[in-house]
Amino acid sequence: MIRVIHRALKDMWANRFLNTVTVVTVALSILIVGAFALFFVNASALLSLWTKEIRIMAYLEAEMTPEAVDRLGLQMAGMPGVGDVRFVSKEQAMERLRQGMSEGSALLDTLEENPLPDTYEVHMAEAFRNRDRFELLARRIGGLEGVSEVEYGKEWLSRFVRIIDLFRLTGLAMGGLFFLAAAFIVANTVRLVLYSRRDEIEILRLMGGSEGFIRGPFYMQGILQGALGGAAGMGMLFAGFRFVADKVAEGGGFLPARFLPDEMVLGILMGSMAVGWIGSYISLRQVLKAS
Repeated sequence: MIRVIHRALKDMWANRFLNTVTVVTVALSILIVGAFALFFVNASALLSLWTKEIRIMAYLEAEMTPEAVDRLGLQMAGMPGVGDVRFVSKEQAMERLRQGMSEGSALLDTLEENPLPDTYEVHMAEAFRNRDRFELLARRIGGLEGVSEVEYGKEWLSRFVRIIDLFRLTGLAMGGLFFLAAAFIVANTVRLVLYSRRDEIEILRLMGGSEGFIRGPFYMQGILQGALGGAAGMGMLFAGFRFVADKVAEGGGFLPARFLPDEMVLGILMGSMAVGWIGSYISLRQVLKAS
């Protein structure tokens, strides 16, 4: 193995311009793919943070008896996925509104009566916090007798989830295209090296060199190109992330940004090395078979 790596490194140094172009191409591909992954990770974290604060507001019909209100609260608390149910009277709701309108609260004093309804605030259990379950639970609560209306920020939640899904699909498409481009560049680089060493390869075959002995350094070259490009791409991504994260922190950012999880970084690096191996495999299959 050491001998194979040594021969691969020797070939890469002898053709360093081509290999540098290849490594840079792979690095840029990894940088772009990693940037999409980084956005998705942080957007998912932001969505998770927001969903913790989402409450399903069940507005009650007017003139309900205290017994009916208590019975309705028990029905909601017994529903699957419900973590906490809190009753908010119309008086409490008005006081909240008054505190939220610190400068314009005097306008509320002109009201002849409190127009706000009694409300139940329903918080979902953590394991059930996603858009589909929010919507399902909201429909069930809205169908209970005594509930006049249900609200939980459906529009902005759906819009934000659609944006995340769009970036996920775009990232997958861009990732596929750039990985194909990187594999193509690696394949051409290895192909050029193969053409420059055709005579040496023929001599090795005549001397009884096995296919594994001949192909090994080229496979290793592709893997090393992928590894170097992946490491460089991840390094650039981390440097850019730290720069942006520090600027956001200086500006009083409310959500600490996070880098890619270790398992995702490892997966991207392994994918980069796989792309290098695939590029080498394509070239070896075409050139050596033809010769």
